[in-house]
Amino acid sequence: MKQPALSRRLSGVLLHPTSLPGARGGSLGAQALEFVDFLADAGQSWWQVLPLCPTDGGGSPYNSTSAFAGNPALVDADLLAAEGLLKKSELGQPRERALRAAFTHFSKRGAREDRADLEAFVARESGWLSDHALFAALKDAQGGRPWTQWDEPLRRREPSALAEARARLGGEVAFHEFAQWLFSRQWEAVRRRAAARGVGLIGDAPIYVSHDSADCWSRQELFRLDAAGLPDGCAGVPPDYFSKDGQLWGNPLYRWEAHEATGFAWWTARLRLAASRFDALRLDHFIGFRNYWEVPAGAKTAAGGRWVTAPGDALFETIRRDVPELGLIAEDLGVLTPPVAALRDKFGLPGMKIGQFSFGEEKDGPAHWPENSVAYTGTHDNDTARAWFEDDGSSGRTPEQIARERAAFLSAAGGAIADGPAWAMTRLVWRSPSRLVLAPMQDLLGLSGEARMNHPGTVDGNWRWRMDAGALSARLAGRLGTLTGATGRAPEAT
Repeated sequence: MKQPALSRRLSGVLLHPTSLPGARGGSLGAQALEFVDFLADAGQSWWQVLPLCPTDGGGSPYNSTSAFAGNPALVDADLLAAEGLLKKSELGQPRERALRAAFTHFSKRGAREDRADLEAFVARESGWLSDHALFAALKDAQGGRPWTQWDEPLRRREPSALAEARARLGGEVAFHEFAQWLFSRQWEAVRRRAAARGVGLIGDAPIYVSHDSADCWSRQELFRLDAAGLPDGCAGVPPDYFSKDGQLWGNPLYRWEAHEATGFAWWTARLRLAASRFDALRLDHFIGFRNYWEVPAGAKTAAGGRWVTAPGDALFETIRRDVPELGLIAEDLGVLTPPVAALRDKFGLPGMKIGQFSFGEEKDGPAHWPENSVAYTGTHDNDTARAWFEDDGSSGRTPEQIARERAAFLSAAGGAIADGPAWAMTRLVWRSPSRLVLAPMQDLLGLSGEARMNHPGTVDGNWRWRMDAGALSARLAGRLGTLTGATGRAPEAT
């Protein structure tokens, strides 16, 4: 199969694996493979996911304990049972308990070739896996306390303390290495199916990591921390459409001069791993690679922050040299200043366009989008297209703004929304000049705001939407395929 590329006129779907149906939750098992087949049958060339890293307590993949690790919660238990690593009676357990049961079975009677594969994986990924597994084991042993509250020798990573911890927690370290191996094997199976069906995979790289993360603990010199290991400032964004006080993310800021001194080694290692998992990568908060919003330590909101310059040119010159095979998408939403646009354009990166944001001004609509862009009906941070159209003012938009945007949308759609606003929005996006267009699965299903994935600036109630079993019908695939062919985006047309 001819593989997709960001330089071709194509389309795809945004869906995180946690949203796949399944009796035991969304995972990388049969449902993921079936979704790949649905995309291919519907003439789609790309599957975009959210970050696949471990999530925080609220389920967010944008505040992870690792920028490198996969999320063990995505490991499919049914596949483990098929491999003899779980008994049928163990399938109903919570995911971590099932993984621990599988580790026990593997430790006792794992096949020789699988043991060799695990050993090779641990050696190959040691640059990040060794610290991640030890960090995870220590977190468990410390009752979940953040690393800044550990004993000082461990907090400061004194070699003797690390060696003692590895010896004492050897079994736990091995378990976390095993969990990452399982994730890697199952994701690789998804990638093989996608490649066989001509479907490319788009990942998502959060610009920041959690303060309480293996990355921050293991590479403290790369982050802006005080003598106690606490952030001396944190990341966020200024007041905008989503929040009048801005968004206070709380992630530690990078010590960019330290990254430059290493030749951006941490970044290139991170993107090399991404290139082994994906065909393209969305760079979250691209603006922060040129200018980032620095919020003082202890601030209650992000409103009092300030813009600080980041070394984007030097970073992307290094990335282009060291990881040339990875396609990059710049999430350039927000305060798109001329310097940010210049950085994006210097490296030829497509920016992003959002259908829901495109009906406020006369020439903002999909028909006016640049060809070198990736366009969406909406993203995981937006309401569904149907909820956007039916907005009663609860979103924060004024009645005048809602009426103006709705009228502009109806005019662009030619009044043809008999099949609902979500499909009218999808048609407008698919007809646009943008090379790559995508729709969240919720919009293709015409779902209401109850299916929204995330409310930026909030903690509770996010990342929970799950697609109904049977939603991926042949009728839906045919409908999407017809639109894709009619707009010149079918794989065979390129």
